[in-house]
Amino acid sequence: MLFIWIYRLIFAPIALVLSPKYLLKMKRRGDYKGALSMRLGIGIDDWPRMPGKRRVWIQAVSLGEMLVIEALLRKLVENPEIELLLTTTTSTGYRLANDKYSEICDRIYYFPLDFWPFSRKFWKRMRPDLAICAETELWPEHMQQAANAGVPMVLVNGRLSDRSFKYAQKLGWMYRKHLRHVDRVLAISDQDASRFIAMGVPSERVSISGNLKLDVSIGKILEKEEQTRLKRILGLGDGFVLLGSSTWPGEEEALLSVFRGLRESLPHCRLLLVPRHAERRSEIRAMLERKASDLKFEFKSESETFSDLDILVADTSGELRVLTQLSDMAFVGKSLPPHKEGQTPIECGMLGVPLVFGPGMSNFRSVRDGMLAMGAAIQVRDESSLQSALKALAMDESARREMSEKQAIWAAASRGALQRTFNAIEVLVRDSSVKKS
Repeated sequence: MLFIWIYRLIFAPIALVLSPKYLLKMKRRGDYKGALSMRLGIGIDDWPRMPGKRRVWIQAVSLGEMLVIEALLRKLVENPEIELLLTTTTSTGYRLANDKYSEICDRIYYFPLDFWPFSRKFWKRMRPDLAICAETELWPEHMQQAANAGVPMVLVNGRLSDRSFKYAQKLGWMYRKHLRHVDRVLAISDQDASRFIAMGVPSERVSISGNLKLDVSIGKILEKEEQTRLKRILGLGDGFVLLGSSTWPGEEEALLSVFRGLRESLPHCRLLLVPRHAERRSEIRAMLERKASDLKFEFKSESETFSDLDILVADTSGELRVLTQLSDMAFVGKSLPPHKEGQTPIECGMLGVPLVFGPGMSNFRSVRDGMLAMGAAIQVRDESSLQSALKALAMDESARREMSEKQAIWAAASRGALQRTFNAIEVLVRDSSVKKS
């Protein structure tokens, strides 16, 4: 109990210090008033229990995790005895949840702030039988409320990044016992499983399920004619398209330099930038005005159609999978120094788009290693080697075709996490009286 009381004592002052930045971010991303009130438990009514129903609460932090759990949600709802409560933390995740899952989820809310009065209030009104968290969502107060209610908690697609593991080790003397509130950890890799065990989760509660992201349905696959039509509508013409997938600061500028080099050999090449955070559009516009004033660029949020562009910035949400299908080659963002975590290369790999990423892929370590072992991706050291690798790949059609073929083999060999995850959860769903040892 020492850890949770220390956490409660320091939460309020830290939250006050960080609140201006948090509120500004929410305002940029969407309905900050509605999000804040819901996270404080305002306007959330008591949810009466129905006889014979088991209530499952799933927390997925943002848009990416929302997409990952889609197949799991649809599989769970096949059981008519299950009621689904879905929560998320970000405005983009909340919008996606309502757009895609409103018909299968009984309730969709923002996740309550992880502070005792708000979390306790939410738990008392929702009264779940099972709590499922996705990836890294082990919030201390949330875990404590589950323990107080005797509700089993499961972490699916569990992972610990290098940075998270480093911080967890520093707090291990306090955090280790608290982690015993987690009933099952379904880790994505051997290394992640070992890290959870090292942090105090009993080894018998940890298993390796694989990565749910590898079982995600890509959705609509565009036919060649549709790809050609959409490229023309977006001003990308009929030529070669270089994609910057989920880019972070500094990476758009690096890709612009690569693009200028490619233009020497591929004069009809186009650059498609999809920044990870759409609210960076002003920053990206300023960079392009300084560095690419001789090129024609537009932002997708400003129109539905464009004519003959050099660069398109897709500053919109939820379109990356479709836009990826318009590209001939991709760079995966948040992977060039100083960034270390990486964005997901999975969509590119599953869609057969030849891809390159930098050295910083710690959040997708097992995916990175699998792709590299299969020859389904190229990893570079820095911006200079990125330019060399992308130019060589762009000029070698047979190498791109071979990489696409290897990506198909990698994708087929990587599936199976959904069924393993569902099997583990089903045991707890059938017996919602499971108690912590």
